[in-house]
Amino acid sequence: MIRVVFNQKGGVGKSTIAVNLAAIGALRGRRTLMIDLDPQANATSYLLGSEARLTPTIGDFFEQSLSFRLDALKLDQCIHKTPFDRLGIVPGDTGLADLQSKLEARAKILKLPQALGALKGWDDIVIDTPPALNFFTRSALIGADGCLIPFDCDEFARQALYGLLESVSEIGADHNPKLRVEGIVANQFNPRSSLPVRIVESMVDEGLPVLQTRLSSSVKVRESHEACLPLPHFAPAHKLTLEMIALYEELDAQA
Repeated sequence: MIRVVFNQKGGVGKSTIAVNLAAIGALRGRRTLMIDLDPQANATSYLLGSEARLTPTIGDFFEQSLSFRLDALKLDQCIHKTPFDRLGIVPGDTGLADLQSKLEARAKILKLPQALGALKGWDDIVIDTPPALNFFTRSALIGADGCLIPFDCDEFARQALYGLLESVSEIGADHNPKLRVEGIVANQFNPRSSLPVRIVESMVDEGLPVLQTRLSSSVKVRESHEACLPLPHFAPAHKLTLEMIALYEELDAQA
């Protein structure tokens, strides 16, 4: 299963959800690979610490794809171990933004999908993407099986969802017939606040693919970021951890 976690809006918990789903899968015995396509490299920092400087990175993979070298890096050469059993990572790279125009000019949009198809030995691949429908996000969606969309229960974010869903559908129709939207997950959801409840209920009534699992807001997220420990390792019994596990199980049941 190759899953892309994507929303064009920043600050919706994209990296947090991607890392925790990957960590839960690894804990359940599945060989899981995390690919960090976001130039901010937050998923990499979450798993390895902000001081980690592993090479080669996803940026090195894309940079060498611009050359005609016979010994150019393959994606599996960019995979590194993490402190967690069965969880590997292709680290993010702050230089990705500088590469984008060169990759677009050389029509390298299929380089990542082809590389994903050639990877062996992984049960699941989770891809964290930039908060933009750019070259890297499109490339990931072309190579993916599913797209999970985090949503922060805001009316402006809700309006943007329609365009996002249309864009993902268009990419699937044009380039990747197997791509499907796995669902929209309400993040930082407060069931005691009328606005998010009303927004989510109206989305369900409209027939949007809203998942049943809701993710609460909690300071534990920031604490787990600081500790560089995904929630199942940092606070196994916490409410938000159990919600993340419920999200994993809901996605797994429909896979």
